[in-house]
Amino acid sequence: MRSILLHANSDPDFEDRFQVALDICRTFDAHLTVVQSIAVDIIFGGDLYGVTTTQLIPVIREQAAQFRDVAEARLAGEDVRWNWVEETGLVDNNILRYAALSDLVILGSHDPDRKSHAPSSLVDRLAIECKVPILVVPDRMRAIDFGKAAVIGWNGSVEASRAVRGAMPLLKRSSAVHLVSIGDHDEPRFDLPLIAGAEYLDRHGVHCEMVELPPGDLPIARTLLEAARARDAAYIVMGAYGTSRIVETLFGGVTRKMLSDPELPIVLAH
Repeated sequence: MRSILLHANSDPDFEDRFQVALDICRTFDAHLTVVQSIAVDIIFGGDLYGVTTTQLIPVIREQAAQFRDVAEARLAGEDVRWNWVEETGLVDNNILRYAALSDLVILGSHDPDRKSHAPSSLVDRLAIECKVPILVVPDRMRAIDFGKAAVIGWNGSVEASRAVRGAMPLLKRSSAVHLVSIGDHDEPRFDLPLIAGAEYLDRHGVHCEMVELPPGDLPIARTLLEAARARDAAYIVMGAYGTSRIVETLFGGVTRKMLSDPELPIVLAH
């Protein structure tokens, strides 16, 4: 991974993903592209003549400039290569455009307004439409050690397979990789069995432990998280499935539950 994209916004989660982005860039000697979007072309509800919007544009731009000045000053003191991109328009459109030449996109786990524990609407869209892996960083996560263990949520789907492929540079640095399948293993529901995932990893020099867990009494999302906790995993790799929004996901809804208030970083791919 040599090109990392970071979503820049003055929300409470920025510091978390900023520090994680620096860790990744140092680990892989990667270049960091910071994308800041300024949505000045949105008409507020009830503002029929655009008067409120016109008055707020200078304020929005000034706040964005202040945030950028502080962040750039901090980046100048770090030992990573970086550039700052400022774009007008919707943040998801801008990130999708620059993600085309990125190896990993780093996003926060919440919307800036923090009005609910639902998955970030930005993650919601990009997890489906982005063609590169996404790293979702939980709040209060100021560092990540890719030398620790990793857990892969495996169900044999195309999405899970793509997540494994996209996370391969990270997995190669992990001290241990655990390929975890949860469910009724006597009746396979997907194309690729657990052993197929293990064989693919082995061809890339990544040896894994295959773990088959019964569904049990806990929700599958909690079972997967507990499996990661028990193995002292630094992050979880999993596939995301859906259409325009994540309404149906890995393990029949696990992705949405995992993203609602993640406790560990999650690498997603569709």
